[in-house]
Amino acid sequence: MKINLRDIERFEKQIILKKIGISGQKRIFNSKILIIGMGGLGCPLLTYLAASGVGNIGIVDYDKVELSNLNRQTLFNSNDIGKYKVNQAKSKVSKIYKKITIKSFIKKISKENIQSIIKNFDIICDGSDNYETRYLINDQCKKSKKILISAAISKYAGHLYKFNFKKKGSCYRCFMPEKPTEENNCQSEGIFSPVAGVLGSLQANEVLKTILGFKHSLNNQMIVFDSIKTNFRNIKLSSNPNCKNKCLK
Repeated sequence: MKINLRDIERFEKQIILKKIGISGQKRIFNSKILIIGMGGLGCPLLTYLAASGVGNIGIVDYDKVELSNLNRQTLFNSNDIGKYKVNQAKSKVSKIYKKITIKSFIKKISKENIQSIIKNFDIICDGSDNYETRYLINDQCKKSKKILISAAISKYAGHLYKFNFKKKGSCYRCFMPEKPTEENNCQSEGIFSPVAGVLGSLQANEVLKTILGFKHSLNNQMIVFDSIKTNFRNIKLSSNPNCKNKCLK
C-alpha cells in the first residue's frame, strides 16, 4: 500500500512520533493481523488497528449480536441484534479508513480449519471466551511459528500475554497445562464493561509495538489488570519442562 499526502495528513500524529515516522507507518499499512473473537475484546482491538492504518485484517466469529452484548461490544447497537458480528463489524470499521482490507470468517475455529484461517496472517490475536479455543489457537500458532497476542476477561479483571513462536520460549500450556473444570468467562461470571475496553486496547497496543519492532515487548510475559484496585501486575512466563508442546526442546 502506497502512502499519499492524504494518508500523511490522516496519520500525522503517529508519523511525527520518533519511533514511527513514514517507514513505521508503511510497516503498519503492510501488516496482516487476524482477530479471533469479535466480542468485548475484539471490538476495541479492531477499531484501533483500523484507525491506526493496519492494511490487512481478518476477523473470525460465528456468533450473532445479542442484546446482552451491547454493554461492552462497542461496535454494535440495537439495530445489529440478530446479525452476524463479523459482517456488522466489517461494515462499520471499513468506514474508518477505506483503504484497509478486512476479510471476515463466519466460522467456529476448529482443528479442521484453523491452519487454513491463520496461515496468511503475521500476528494472531486471541479474544476467544473459552479454554478449548485458546488451547487450539496456542497449539496451532506454535506449530505454524506465528506471533500470538491473547487476552481474557472476567468479572472485574483481565490479563494479556504474548508469545513469539518464531523464537524459543514458553506457551499457554506451560502455565495452564490442563483445561480447568469450569469456564471463567463473561457468560458465566459477568463482566465490568470498561475491563473489555482496557484489555482490547492493550492488545492493540501490543500488536502495533510488535509491527514496529519496539524493543520493550511482552514476549513470554503476562499483564494482569485489576479494575477495582486500578493496578497492573507483570508476570514472567517460563517454559515448563513437562509442557505438551515441548517448549524447552
